[in-house]
Amino acid sequence: MHLEILSPEATLFEGKVNSVTVPGLTGEFQVLDNHAPIVSLLQKGQVKIGGEISIPEEHEAKFSKNKEGKMTLAISSGTMEMNDNKVIVLVD
Repeated sequence: MHLEILSPEATLFEGKVNSVTVPGLTGEFQVLDNHAPIVSLLQKGQVKIGGEISIPEEHEAKFSKNKEGKMTLAISSGTMEMNDNKVIVLVD
């Protein structure tokens, strides 16, 4: 599936991924390839990205790798939409 992570300043990541885990208001949840359409508000936490991905050099400092080998991005809040196998995450 295709993932875009957008902040007010820049596109932090855009590319093909295997999974995305986000901190929803009622708890963390994961979306996988061909997930049903969904829109959710996000709370403070970690966006976790699964797959062989490459973070743009100018945004590498914002991401880290967790013990499971997934890239993570700390956010304070945001919104996530999954539709037609495309995930858009708007973050603060």
